[in-house]
Amino acid sequence: MNVYDASRMEDVLAPMGYGAADGMEGADLVILNTCHIREKAAEKVYSELGRLRQEKAARAGTSRPMRIAVGGCVAQAEGEEILKRAPFVDLVFGPQTYHRLPLMLRELDSRGQAVVDTEFPADDKFDQLPEAGRLDGASAFLTVQEGCDKFCTFCVVPYTRGAEFSRPVDPVLREARLLAGKGAREVTLLGQNVNAYHGAHEDGSEWTLGRLIRELAEIDGLDRIRYTTSYPAEVDDDLIAAHRDVPALMPFLHLPVQSGSDKVLKAMNRRHTAGDYKDIVARLRDAQPDLALSSDFIVGFPGETDRDFEETMSLVREVGFVQAYSFKYSPRPGTPAADMDDQVPEDVKSVRLQELQEELNRQQMAFNETCVGREMQVLFDRPGSREGQLVGRSPYMQAVHATLPATRMGDIVTVMIDRAKPNSLSAVVPGKQEAVA
Repeated sequence: MNVYDASRMEDVLAPMGYGAADGMEGADLVILNTCHIREKAAEKVYSELGRLRQEKAARAGTSRPMRIAVGGCVAQAEGEEILKRAPFVDLVFGPQTYHRLPLMLRELDSRGQAVVDTEFPADDKFDQLPEAGRLDGASAFLTVQEGCDKFCTFCVVPYTRGAEFSRPVDPVLREARLLAGKGAREVTLLGQNVNAYHGAHEDGSEWTLGRLIRELAEIDGLDRIRYTTSYPAEVDDDLIAAHRDVPALMPFLHLPVQSGSDKVLKAMNRRHTAGDYKDIVARLRDAQPDLALSSDFIVGFPGETDRDFEETMSLVREVGFVQAYSFKYSPRPGTPAADMDDQVPEDVKSVRLQELQEELNRQQMAFNETCVGREMQVLFDRPGSREGQLVGRSPYMQAVHATLPATRMGDIVTVMIDRAKPNSLSAVVPGKQEAVA
């Protein structure tokens, strides 16, 4: 979502004459679009600001001074605190107000003082955004839902992104058609709880995510549809049926479970049990037997015992995942979990995380090896690290490398997988022998 937001900031600033720079050196405006989900990500902001301070100081008094802005979720959560820690910052704005960037810059010019805009506006920011500009590659992101009403006890998203909001159907379809017209072959629908989507249609009806996917699949040129991130309890019959019925919907789903322990899930305020999660997975696989799953895991949540952790390991072994994101629990200020008793020692978290990641990596490698010898349709969307090489994504989100001419960039090509690595696949075009790993 931050990638999508950054591209939309570029669209907002384009009428003022701004264009993307190659790096901070020489840039007139540097925007840090930030994440607050983990402590390490938030602290990186201040580390980066320290580097930017030197560059800004070197440019002070020249004909092209540097302006520094902090946007996104760290800005939303910390607001004025950023100016206390980094008084050289010029703009601070949250993820719901970046459509007002031109106004903020004009206010900065007129006041000569830093501007902070972290209010949740009454107006829909999407109504204020200009038409999407350039498209980089054949894949595009499209935000359809924002915010969260779930209030998991470890998570800051409800406080930084606000309440759940679903964009109306017609603006989403217009943006998707625009992206397809600019060359997008694949679109990934975004939301903090994307499958909680309930967008209003102009006829007064309310569409689910499954209904939206069916309509998007009818757009000429749009060959692939993905969505992320999903909440298990919001997986409904209509969405499961879409996985069965819509060929354009890729057979890959990111479905965060967080833990395999019902005790821990309850403490996290997750609205599913381990059994619920496994039942949902079974229904999805009945509808789409080729479905591959990714997930999120937190180890060392307050109160997690060895038995709780083993229940997570048991779920991982039973369900099987082709990719996963796994982290040690990171206390976030202002969340209920940060004040819970029984915080797990860091060394215990580290041991558990290593064990979990070893199993997840084993599963990922095993899945990649099952792909060897298979033909797959791969959307090649970027050059590889070697001359004559292109890189794309398989239907299961694996990176695939193959020797192809640059003219095939943006094409969906049928290739034969001939080699598997832990994080990528190598392929040849049937009838050709050469592959680039």
